[in-house]
Amino acid sequence: MSSRMGDLLKEKLDQLQCHFTWRPQKETIDLDDMVYRLQDAIIFANKYQAASYNQLAFVNCLQGNSEEAIQNLKEAEKILRENHKDAFERNSIITFGNYAWVHYHMGQLDKAQSYLDKLEMICKPLTDGPLYTAKIPEVYGEKGWSLVSSAVEYYEEAMECFEKALEKDPNNTEWIMGKATVLFRLETFSGTPESHEWSQSVKYLRRVLELDPDDSMAMVLLALKLNGRSKWEEANKLVEQALQKPSKDPYVLRYSAKFYRAEGAVEKAVNLLKQALELTPHSCFLHHQIGICYNIKLNKLGNRNSHSPATQQQTELISQCKYHFGKAFECRPRSAIRPMLDFADICIRSGEHKKAEGIYNNLVKLEGIRPENMQQICLQAGSFELYQKGSELSAISLFVKGVKIEYDSRERKMCKEKLEKWADKKLCYAPRDSKALGVRGLLYQLDGNKSKAIEYFGKALEIDHENEEYLCALSKLRNRD
Repeated sequence: MSSRMGDLLKEKLDQLQCHFTWRPQKETIDLDDMVYRLQDAIIFANKYQAASYNQLAFVNCLQGNSEEAIQNLKEAEKILRENHKDAFERNSIITFGNYAWVHYHMGQLDKAQSYLDKLEMICKPLTDGPLYTAKIPEVYGEKGWSLVSSAVEYYEEAMECFEKALEKDPNNTEWIMGKATVLFRLETFSGTPESHEWSQSVKYLRRVLELDPDDSMAMVLLALKLNGRSKWEEANKLVEQALQKPSKDPYVLRYSAKFYRAEGAVEKAVNLLKQALELTPHSCFLHHQIGICYNIKLNKLGNRNSHSPATQQQTELISQCKYHFGKAFECRPRSAIRPMLDFADICIRSGEHKKAEGIYNNLVKLEGIRPENMQQICLQAGSFELYQKGSELSAISLFVKGVKIEYDSRERKMCKEKLEKWADKKLCYAPRDSKALGVRGLLYQLDGNKSKAIEYFGKALEIDHENEEYLCALSKLRNRD
């Protein structure tokens, strides 16, 4: 096939709805971790096996394992034929799209075209839109789950997918559970709109259990939400009911562990997490959760005096924390930000400041991550610069970076509080410190106090005449209507 024909084929492939045209790409996901998670999902999440095989085919193709990707797609196709005998074709749109892309990457253009031909025949009666795809609930739903499992950056888009799927199929428990899962996760981020209406996920989780009373994942997620609303008795019953299921589900075990950890039953939580780890030994999430439990135990012992040696129990707990936090980001160098921050914090507590500094230096360079994660990095790295290294300028620069990210999270508020405290203290004994005056100007600007912001940026410029940051801020403030 000529190069021109190959280009025409690529134009058609770009029209498809499948993993190769959705947003997550090689640069935005941790591929090795994704492989482990999808393999675990294939074993334990029976409802979503075909979808997991589809996504695994995409990841394998990204890693250059095209033959393995084809085998993954054959497994997906087999499951779909068994589970959707009367609606196989509409459920196979994404699988066939992935087939076409994998064959294209293998240079098998005739085979890629054959799958496009199949898609055209399937989609023609289903849509008035593009020739090779159909925007039907099955497509939106699988896309939603794919985005949820890829990275937190795609949660909002996943929500839109589940909502579109539910428009035409409002009682589908898979799509309701998908929306509930996204809401549950978004509600944990302090800067999201969902965090202010965090009972939304409760509504959808209850709906799942109305339609499928045996859904143990819905039980434990609902329990976590109800426990946060002081409905302990109902929450506890839900967790106990989920754990009584005959087949052990590692996902149910890990969320049950979060429930018991929140209740203060840390040892019980550790036992559940270790059971889950036996089932899914490569789970970064589980290692992080175990590390958090050991950190709680460490905190209960109190802070040791920096001049006195750690007790044997403290030393053992620090070692356990470092091991599990380290394992948590071992195959997730891009996305396991919280475990890295927790690891750095433990390093500080054990006196390994150089190791902590190296982690912070790498984290502050990251791009394209969720805003609250970058704000947390700025907060923690700034605190390290201020309290461990005594470097005020570096610390203030990081706190400023955190507050300038326009995302109203708890971490941003804490960065702001650090700046306020520092500026007030500094100006008490150095009223003409340009940096402190500039920080005060920025804080007034963020609070919407235009006149005070202009006053303080002006004072800062009187001392630091050519500071471009202050000049730019003043220019914007004075030109604003």
